[in-house]
Amino acid sequence: MTVHVVQHTAGEYLGLIEDHLEGRGVRFRYWRPFAGGRALPAPEALDDGLVLLGGGPWGSAGARDLPTLAAEVALARACLEQGRPVLGFGLGAQILALAAGGSAEPAPLAFAVLAVRRVSPDALDGFLPEAFPLAIYMRDRALPPPQAEILGVDEENRPAVWRVGARAFGFAGHPGVKLGMVEDLILEFDEVPEGYGATLDRLRAVQRSIEDALVPIMTGVVAATGWMRAPG
Repeated sequence: MTVHVVQHTAGEYLGLIEDHLEGRGVRFRYWRPFAGGRALPAPEALDDGLVLLGGGPWGSAGARDLPTLAAEVALARACLEQGRPVLGFGLGAQILALAAGGSAEPAPLAFAVLAVRRVSPDALDGFLPEAFPLAIYMRDRALPPPQAEILGVDEENRPAVWRVGARAFGFAGHPGVKLGMVEDLILEFDEVPEGYGATLDRLRAVQRSIEDALVPIMTGVVAATGWMRAPG
């Protein structure tokens, strides 16, 4: 079983999620369109699933669109049509929303730690924590399609975790983020969010809470996507 992961920056990868997949015997392959070569996987190679990562200052609503945006929307749409698992984090969630019939709204580049609360006890089949921190580092914002099931919302009651279909999930931020990933993003691009130093301190303070919340989140995600079929 191999999950294909599309990376949009050098700094952001699966982070803490790697350990959860490896522990279940699920392999993952990174694709790096920004680095040249074969940019994206073929749709027929995605039987086991697709993960779309964040994009730092790249967005999807017109101000600074990801160069491969149209191709990735088409790839995610193909997965949805065939009932294959898709996870989208940050920009990846925007791509998933567009593929599912939703949209994205313009928003400036932002770095924040959201306080997410679940909308019902059975969210993510009961595995979504009642409250947990979720770090975002992104431009623009996903607007899930009307048929999406909202699982968690942020302090402003905006969708933070949502589900479309049986096996696709969008997260406003990266649920397995590591502090070093954000530090690398800040170094990778000339454009950086305002006040990033204070938010780094905030992220550092909640890093253990992020790790703890990821355990039930990945349990629910793995069950819903079918990755429990893997040995281990």
